[in-house]
Amino acid sequence: MDIRGGIWTAIALTGLGAIALIYAGLQTIRASRRLTFFRLRRKRARQGWRMIGTGFFLILIAVLLSVWGEPVAYQYFPPSPTPTATPLPILLPTLTPTFATPVALSDTDTPTPTPSPAFTPTPYIPLPIEALFTSNITPNPDTIFSPLQFSTKIKDFQAVGPATYFRNPVGSTIYATFTYNNMQPGAQWTALWYRGDELICYETKPWDGGTGGYGYSECTLEPSQWLPGTYRVILFVGHEWKVIGQFIIEGEPPTLTPSPTATITPASSATPTPSRTPTPSKTPLPTATPAPTRTTTPTP
Repeated sequence: MDIRGGIWTAIALTGLGAIALIYAGLQTIRASRRLTFFRLRRKRARQGWRMIGTGFFLILIAVLLSVWGEPVAYQYFPPSPTPTATPLPILLPTLTPTFATPVALSDTDTPTPTPSPAFTPTPYIPLPIEALFTSNITPNPDTIFSPLQFSTKIKDFQAVGPATYFRNPVGSTIYATFTYNNMQPGAQWTALWYRGDELICYETKPWDGGTGGYGYSECTLEPSQWLPGTYRVILFVGHEWKVIGQFIIEGEPPTLTPSPTATITPASSATPTPSRTPTPSKTPLPTATPAPTRTTTPTP
């Protein structure tokens, strides 16, 4: 039995004990009313109330166990998840050649051997993401991770309704939760999310958690970008991969409704103001020509 199962067992037993004590206390109080002697009746009633009080105290303990039981237990007993096995090889499809005309094989012809399926290479971190590393701490080689659990919601770093098959619409975020142990604080860790061979999400940073406990990675996309297909999540510590998880999305995603674009109407250009016609200059009036003076005729 693991820590989680033990705590919930203790909660169930405590709750049952509280119910039994409260019921027995009520029965004791009822029975005390039928007694003849006052002192004996009061003594029996006190016993009943004492049993009821103990029952409510057990209920309080059950509530505290449900809230603080696991976090306190994991501080003294870090979880030891089971390391994942080596991923199974993925068979690559082979192309069958076609001929324009059928070719007859003679008796001496030998069939061409079918090529053996290719195996996927060891997972690695792409160079652009490796260039983002900032930690210089050597990771602990004994670090182990539990198998990944996928869900669209988490609570207290744990998956709510984990599944490996999802049907659109799945929302905008999918979580990959896990437990870990022997983790080196400050070591570089990386999570890569793939759809087929396409990298759709990633995160890489120095580890800021403890040496053991719960953790998660998340991938947030537009709901229309969660296309149907097979998705893989790979977790690395340093350059060494630790765990690979896989889930499948079925069904077409919701289409993205484009928002209406406002059309800008160009403002009418201002009508140019006509240029002012220059005022005609005043034509000078002709000056009067002086009349010639009459010459006096000399007297004979």
